Amino acid sequence: MSFKLPELPYAYDALEPYIDEATMRVHHLGHHQGYTNGLNAAIEGTCYENKSIEEILKDIHINDTAIRNNGGGYWNHILYWQIMSPNGGGEPKGELAEAIKRDFGSFENFKEQWAKAGAARFGSGWVWLLCNHGKLSICHTPNQDNPLMKFVDCKGKVVLGMDVWEHAYYLKHQNKRGAYINDFFNVINWDEVARRYADCVK
Repeated sequence: MSFKLPELPYAYDALEPYIDEATMRVHHLGHHQGYTNGLNAAIEGTCYENKSIEEILKDIHINDTAIRNNGGGYWNHILYWQIMSPNGGGEPKGELAEAIKRDFGSFENFKEQWAKAGAARFGSGWVWLLCNHGKLSICHTPNQDNPLMKFVDCKGKVVLGMDVWEHAYYLKHQNKRGAYINDFFNVINWDEVARRYADCVK
């Protein structure tokens, strides 16, 4: 199996003014393509060559560095593009909104905890909203690690993920990660997040 770079579900400038076209082009065509190429090179001739990306990430050893970094980067970014939308923002509704209120006290409390997790991630990494038997929690991981990997402490199904690598925001927000996190809330595709949560609680 040879993995391919998926197309974005919207135009490169569709998330402006919150995430700029230049960043989206470099992020997708440069970084995500790089992870795709690196993953294909890393699995060639190995037992992972004909497995799905989810099967690969669930099975790899912590020392499988090339597959860990490139495979994580490949999967993480596919999710990242999907949970953003030019029609995003606002607040979640329905069952997801109730779960956020139940587990975080309020949507505003959730936003505060999410922003704190993003700021607390030293260096590059990701912030995740996880569903574990219906209960929501926030965690963050370094580099391209994600909760699919058995050696990662974060446990649960991913329903939302935010890239806090500098390449996700540096062209527009420079070193102001907090400003990027605030803008990220204006593009979250809550319908997609709700769909993922619904899959978790089935």
